[in-house]
Amino acid sequence: MKLELKDFYRVMSPRLTVLVSTADKDGNHNAAPFSFCMPVSIDPPLLAIASAHKRHTLANIKETGQFVVNIPGEMLVAAVEKCAEPLPKGESEIIASGLAPGRSETIDAPFIQDAVAYFECALEWVKDAGDHQIVVGRILNAVVRDEYWSEDGFAFQEAMPLLHLSGRNFTAGDRLIMVP
Repeated sequence: MKLELKDFYRVMSPRLTVLVSTADKDGNHNAAPFSFCMPVSIDPPLLAIASAHKRHTLANIKETGQFVVNIPGEMLVAAVEKCAEPLPKGESEIIASGLAPGRSETIDAPFIQDAVAYFECALEWVKDAGDHQIVVGRILNAVVRDEYWSEDGFAFQEAMPLLHLSGRNFTAGDRLIMVP
């Protein structure tokens, strides 16, 4: 089947879903889900998100130069969806969704306390990319909950990170495929 070009990204799924949390210059918290997210460098540690142009999250990142990328587990799917609902600027999606903000170590933007892991980031650059803007951040602090890290690395089968399929459809991968 030949796809319409506007649907190409739907085949590139499931995609890791993250909650990006920010604070504006007045200290008001914001959080929004993103599934256009990826690591772009290990040294230095950089990650990227792609944001629609008119999001409060993007405005806050540009205003303060700070953001946190939170990895929610499947137990937070309802809160993630609630964070996607538009609220007036200055109202906290974190509080409205029943999540608890935590005080980050290196920046003013909060992390999400129930997240599986989170990365505190300083803005490196923003670039236009069609109907989105690519935001690249330098990771200043990376934290994973103790129960989801071992000598073997990230325990994704226990953490059940939320993966976005499309629209309001998610999955959480729990099956490991080992290549001999």
